[in-house]
Order: sequence, then C-alpha cells, then structure tokens
Amino acid sequence: MDFFISIVPQAHCRIIERFGKPVRVQESGLRFRIPFLEQVKNVADAWPSSNRDGVFIEKAEQILDTTPRECFTRDNAKVSADCIIRWRIVDPIKAVYEVDRLHKSLIESVLNEMRAVIGSSDLDYILGSRATLSEKIVANVAATAQRWGIQIISIEIKELRTDQVTQDAMLQQLNAERQSRAISLEARGKAEATLRDAEAEKEASILKAEGKSRALAILAEAEKSYLEALSASVGKEEAARILMAQKMLDAYAVIASKPGDKVYIPTGMNTLLSLNDQQSGK
Repeated sequence: MDFFISIVPQAHCRIIERFGKPVRVQESGLRFRIPFLEQVKNVADAWPSSNRDGVFIEKAEQILDTTPRECFTRDNAKVSADCIIRWRIVDPIKAVYEVDRLHKSLIESVLNEMRAVIGSSDLDYILGSRATLSEKIVANVAATAQRWGIQIISIEIKELRTDQVTQDAMLQQLNAERQSRAISLEARGKAEATLRDAEAEKEASILKAEGKSRALAILAEAEKSYLEALSASVGKEEAARILMAQKMLDAYAVIASKPGDKVYIPTGMNTLLSLNDQQSGK
C-alpha cells in the first residue's frame, strides 16, 4: 500500500507525479507526498526488473545478460556472440520517460552496435581482441545511454562461436601456420649451423696461418743465427757454400721420399760441394 509518508530504501529512489507529470525524484530516506494531488510513478509494467515493489527504482550497478546474436565479420565469417552489460541508472526521469521498455531497448542497442563493430573487423582480430571490441561498443553506445539517463559501466563479450565451416578453415590455417613455422625454424637452424661451421673454419685457418707464420719466423731466425755462427767460424764464402749444400741435401731428401723415383746421391761432402760449385758457375 502506498502511504503519504514512506521510507525510500537505500540505493533506490522514486518519482512523484502530479496530474500525470513528473515533478521530483525522492532519494532514499523518509519521504512524503501531497495527498490526492501527487502519486508515485509505478514502473513495474514497463520494467521487468530494476525496481522494488514497482515504485522504488534501483540506482545501484545492474547486470543484463544478452542472448546470442549472429554476426558476419568483414572477411565474411559467421560468428555468434553474446555479452554481459554492466550499467546503472543516473537520471530516473529520463530512464522512465525518454525510452519505452528500457531494458529491451538497451539490450537491442548494445547487440546492434556489437554486430556493427564485428562487421567492421576481420575474424582473426575479433578472436584476439575482445577487450578492445568491448571498449568500442561502450564508446559507441555512450551517447544513447546518456539520452536515456543511464551509464554503461562495461560490456563484456562472453563467447564468440563460429560455424563448422569456419572452424574447419581456421584449423587448416592453424596447421599451415604451424608447418610454416616449423620449416622456418628448421631453415634458421641450418643457416645458424652453417654460419657456425664457417666461423670455426675461419678461425682454424687464421690460427693455422698464424702458426705457419710464426714457424717460418722462428726458422728464419734460426738460419740467421746458424749462418752468423758458421761465418764466424769458416768465413762468409765457405759458410754460404755449406748452407747451399745443406739445402741441396734437404732437396734430395724430399725427392727420395717418392718411391717411384730413382735418385743418385753423392757419397762425399767434397763431391757435393763440387756439384754446388758447378751449379753456381752456370
């Protein structure tokens, strides 16, 4: 029963009408109205929820769960989507008098905007960007919500379902991408292995060349020291003849190491030195 003096519950309000026209909104607490001239607006007929006892309007955050809506993406993929709407009433006068069937209108507005946002994007983007899509929907319905005296707190896309044809195509694409990544990784591994082998071969060649260079330097230094010592002992000319004979012996040793060749080596040092003189005289 509606009394002239009553208490409006916490987080609720009520609208007072005078001759069918809204005159004020009464917030929570002890409230009264002028008998016979003023009546409390009953919203139970228009609203399935968001009210208590038909006259007290809910002002706290509320939730609406939508039914799935079929949509088509920009790349012509069929998607079924639904969402959860978190909202609250900020202007009861507009919520009651500016829109008929507030809850149904809000749901239809959000679903239509969701279909438009999905239709402007490709399937791959939609499946991986639910949060971004939700933010776009909230931004696009904000003006309508303000006109109806409500605030959209958030819209959460619950589930995106595709038909069997789209699922099969997505599976084929996923398998192709996996195979492509596997081939790419294998090729990269081979390239890296080849590069490592080339680097190792390069380092080995550098080390070998450096070793050979140091060996030649040591050998040259040794020959220089040997020649200086020999020259001091027998004289420069005799030392040169002995060193040349030594080199000839080394050459004969190389030739003799070949099993198919016949080599005649002089038996005495004097014979070798005379051959050396003959070679020098030519």
